[in-house]
Amino acid sequence: MRHGKKFNHLGRQKGHRTALLRNLSCALIEHKRINTTLAKAKALRVYIEPVVTKAKSDSTHARRVAFKYLQSKEAVKELFSSVAEKIADRPGGYTRIIKTGFRKGDAAEMAMIEFVDFNDIYTKDSKPKSTGRTRRKKKKGGKEIAAAAAAAATSQEEE
Repeated sequence: MRHGKKFNHLGRQKGHRTALLRNLSCALIEHKRINTTLAKAKALRVYIEPVVTKAKSDSTHARRVAFKYLQSKEAVKELFSSVAEKIADRPGGYTRIIKTGFRKGDAAEMAMIEFVDFNDIYTKDSKPKSTGRTRRKKKKGGKEIAAAAAAAATSQEEE
């Protein structure tokens, strides 16, 4: 029975699933953006966000814990150097998942997972959301329309 087991098993045994998530994590850290299935992207987000949080404090213990999850010296080095600098002030939510459609062969739902701070299109050029409410322009009433028509008629007569 699977009582209380909330994570996605991805149709794999534990060892295969762990290896898959390690490889996806290393690829994401190296390339900053990868394309995969939606289910794998969601499982990867749960797997990598705690590791990225550990990278905020550059200590020997944090590096060892990250190596335990990633099993790649190059990925740990990249995580603690370039990735940790960009995400230092972010309180969480380091990754973004964008759905990209369906795969042609088996119609699996595909997604792109990326680090939020490494996408210049969304972070630099985006406008901050306004805090005030937006209002629609009020329609002109009958008196205002008549006054506008009279002003237009007088301007035509003067010409």
